[in-house]
Amino acid sequence: MAKSLNQVIVMGNLTRSPEVKQTPNGNSVVSFSLALNRSYKDAQDQWQEATDYVDIVAWGKLADQVAERLDTGSRALVNGRLQSRSWETDGVKRSKLEVLAQDVTFLDAADKIDVQLG
Repeated sequence: MAKSLNQVIVMGNLTRSPEVKQTPNGNSVVSFSLALNRSYKDAQDQWQEATDYVDIVAWGKLADQVAERLDTGSRALVNGRLQSRSWETDGVKRSKLEVLAQDVTFLDAADKIDVQLG
């Protein structure tokens, strides 16, 4: 089987405060969303602004640090991998593609803390 590469690096601003939860066995999991702003030239050669939104999930110590240090509007650099989830609600199948964070750099912090899994 051919090898694959699944690595994502995104930098943006949090759209909402991180939502932290505890699993039944006590592990922390946090979810948040980043707004990724970009500029491009349209067909009339005029600059346009666009924003993409990416959902992020982090686990364990990284989740605790994200929940403690980030808030709406905070800038963060996230290194991770894409993961897909699927579920069914009221008979409707749903799916989602999100980033599983392995490393988060808090860009607004005075000391620019970099937290990694492990």
